[in-house]
Amino acid sequence: MKKNIHPVERAVRVVVGIGLVICVFFGPQNPWFWLGLVPLATGLMGWCPPYALLGISTCKTK
Repeated sequence: MKKNIHPVERAVRVVVGIGLVICVFFGPQNPWFWLGLVPLATGLMGWCPPYALLGISTCKTK
């Protein structure tokens, strides 16, 4: 899996993912907030499956 997410985008995905998962335990407690695991996982891995399928890469190439 080649990284296809820019480091800034990765950081944003991790922060948003953690924020959504925290909402499962505190706040409105809606089970839909478990979808926060998706941006959290893609941010931690640095690889996004839809980006790979569509040929998109926000990483700088050297």
